[in-house]
Amino acid sequence: MPSVLILLPCLLLVVASMAFGATTDGVSTSGCPDSCGGIAIQYPFGIGTGCFRKGFEIICDRSHNMDRPVLAGTTKPIPVNHLSIRTAEARVMLPVAWQCFNSSDSVYAWSDGDVRFNREEVYRISNTNNQLVVIGCNTLGYTQSQRSEGSDYSYGYYTGCMSYCNNSRSAMDGACAGVGCCHLDIPPGLTDNRMDFDVYTHKARLGFSPCDYAFLVDRHNYSFHTADLKMNINTMKPVWLDWAIRDNLTCSEAKKNVESYACVSPNSECRDSSNGLGYVCNCSMGYEGNPYIANGCTDINECESRQEYPCRGICRNTLGSYECKCPSGSHSVDPFNDPCNPNFPLAAKIAIGAIGGFFIIALAVFVSLIAKEKRKMKDYFRKNGGPIIEEVNKIKLFRKKELEHILKTSNRIGQGGFGEVYKGYIRDENQPVAVKKPKIDVKLAGQFANEVIIQSRVLHKNIVKLIGCCLEVDVPILVYEYVPNGSLDRILHGRHRVPLSLDIRLQIATQSAKGLAYMHSEITTPILHGDVKPANILLDEDFVPKISDFGTSRMITVDENYASTIIGNWGYMDPEYVLTGLYTSKSDVYSFGVVLLELITRKKALDPDNNIILGNSLDIYTKKKRVIELIDPEIAAIGNTGIFHSLAEIIVQCLSIDVDQRPEMADVAERLQYLLK
Repeated sequence: MPSVLILLPCLLLVVASMAFGATTDGVSTSGCPDSCGGIAIQYPFGIGTGCFRKGFEIICDRSHNMDRPVLAGTTKPIPVNHLSIRTAEARVMLPVAWQCFNSSDSVYAWSDGDVRFNREEVYRISNTNNQLVVIGCNTLGYTQSQRSEGSDYSYGYYTGCMSYCNNSRSAMDGACAGVGCCHLDIPPGLTDNRMDFDVYTHKARLGFSPCDYAFLVDRHNYSFHTADLKMNINTMKPVWLDWAIRDNLTCSEAKKNVESYACVSPNSECRDSSNGLGYVCNCSMGYEGNPYIANGCTDINECESRQEYPCRGICRNTLGSYECKCPSGSHSVDPFNDPCNPNFPLAAKIAIGAIGGFFIIALAVFVSLIAKEKRKMKDYFRKNGGPIIEEVNKIKLFRKKELEHILKTSNRIGQGGFGEVYKGYIRDENQPVAVKKPKIDVKLAGQFANEVIIQSRVLHKNIVKLIGCCLEVDVPILVYEYVPNGSLDRILHGRHRVPLSLDIRLQIATQSAKGLAYMHSEITTPILHGDVKPANILLDEDFVPKISDFGTSRMITVDENYASTIIGNWGYMDPEYVLTGLYTSKSDVYSFGVVLLELITRKKALDPDNNIILGNSLDIYTKKKRVIELIDPEIAAIGNTGIFHSLAEIIVQCLSIDVDQRPEMADVAERLQYLLK
């Protein structure tokens, strides 16, 4: 670490306060602000003199034209975006530690990330919710937490890892395992975010890794990207904190000192902290509220929350609990969970016996109908190729009843000529799925089993995964992985259009091309998509594209003598296919060329107002060498003109009327990958 310390300027004045001297017995929060920026501020936290316990002061920062809560007493504003009295947790934004190298291979600037957010040491870094991440090439980063006196080391905790890069292509997006990025769990007991680094040579790596970084971060809120090797040094990351009353006391010891004991509300309980010495307070079972203030825990009226506190009879609230009894003239073995049944006289029992006879008859009819329905489902199963598909290990066969809870109108997320799509969860599984009820052309219905088998062999990160299907219905139902960001068409042209950088657009184009190339040339039986368009390219949370809608009615095995019956989309359709009726892999290439053009211009392939085809516009502009005028202004101002001309060249070749002049999909993917790099 360099000898010259770059001090972080103090951006926020620390509000002087006497709140730390107040006893919890006489705490009154009347007149104290109870929220800031939409976040509830509850004692022991507080804003203003007398409103908080020592170490728990919050400042409502109004310097950015909007209220936001920040921790008090820090050397840099530390935003707070979550505070919980019930779970004793807080979520804050802490800065990244860093050191940067110059051309002489020396560290010329650095920061250990410490902002002194925990002067009174009421917080501990949550070891269950956070991880330590170190980024860089030839980088060893580690924590330094809790000063240690009279031992062999200056700090009580040292935890770290090392990452290495052989060259600029070593690191990969999403991979944080020691190449460009490493991460590890942290121990309990960390009190701050101070970091340090060991210095290794960076001379041959300055072009792609000029700095080292180390930071704590919510383990569910960070994924490594190679762009992070040049991270902004002012970056802040979300970190979970465990807080407690840190009087160096356990619950049993704290209860002996009535004046300082924090659990002041009746019907409250003390629990030793799970992270460091100290304790936290909770309301007792049957009570809710704030245990840190007098009379803060109030009785829960369980009778008003029947889902959480069941009662099938008459409910009566009691302090800390509730009663559930059957009304007079009825009974139940367990009225909390089982309904109350009337106490019938003999005459009523005879009448019920007669009704029971009719019920048995009705039941027999019902069982007969159920049996008929089962036979019907078995017939559907055989008709839809069930015996063949059963032998495919990678495709799960769902029962109709397993999907019924998903196929509700409230779960529908899309519909059109292809059918309807629903979002839901398979029972006992947390992974969301997209369930599709397609409208299958009668002419293609017989191909269903064969196509499902083919799709079971299509395993690629840029192709939507088919999880399984249900064959017990007239029209087979398909279950796919759920892709959260929707279609590229919605992202480009929807009412809430999403900003897309040139890098993201190139990534979408490159990986979509790789998916199509895989279908065309990397599997035993090549597959033609038949309807390549932005609406059939889905994007996950990281904008990774996944090609969809080449199942049942779209996916066709390549056959030299087969005239396809694909129903394409005008504007993306290959003119050669329109003339001859023969669909080839070059037809997919043509459609992809239109998609690529639409991606960089953000204009629809077919102008709905005047029926102008976007591909014709490109032809006009390229001849006049004014391609940049057709590019989306969002990327035109910051992009490389050479890249746009290279893209235009690829698009023009894909859209060539002469099929033999169009490149193969694998070649398109390789050229786009080169532009992306």
